[in-house]
Amino acid sequence: MTDADSETRTLVLLRHAKAEQGSDAADDAERPLSARGESDAAAAGAWLARQGLLPDVVICSPARRTRQTWHGVAMGMAGSPPEGGPTGPRPVVRYETGAYDAHPEELLALVRTVDPAAQTTLLIAHNPGISLLSALLDPDGAAEEGLRTAELAVHRGRFGWAELGRAGAPITAAHTARD
Repeated sequence: MTDADSETRTLVLLRHAKAEQGSDAADDAERPLSARGESDAAAAGAWLARQGLLPDVVICSPARRTRQTWHGVAMGMAGSPPEGGPTGPRPVVRYETGAYDAHPEELLALVRTVDPAAQTTLLIAHNPGISLLSALLDPDGAAEEGLRTAELAVHRGRFGWAELGRAGAPITAAHTARD
């Protein structure tokens, strides 16, 4: 639980970190992270820990690069201060096939299934869906070019997960590991 206000919810959207280039579409789900991607994922986790944004629930696409991104984020969150931060409670991690190659409405449907008691949820998915979800939740605050690899968009507001909808969660913070 990262928020003192029991009515405030935080949804952190994370586009997976930089992956190796695939040779064809058939192996897309098995593409691993690049060395830079591994470093960026750990940096994203360290940033989340410094901000006190430790997730209660993680929804992650089952693609190799998103699973590796979550692993790097988790390692970054558990790092020793000042690089990382407090380990915090272990989140519930859900690998959801519906998060792979998903439209924003499909990602939102996954978020709506989060336990109502959860304060902070981290969703790790792919473009264009993850960027379009950020724009759906905050049409005025989302970057027009969308989320870059390993970029975090923190959406916060007073809502229940099941009721979250269009323009329902403004972006209150963002982070990317590189310029």
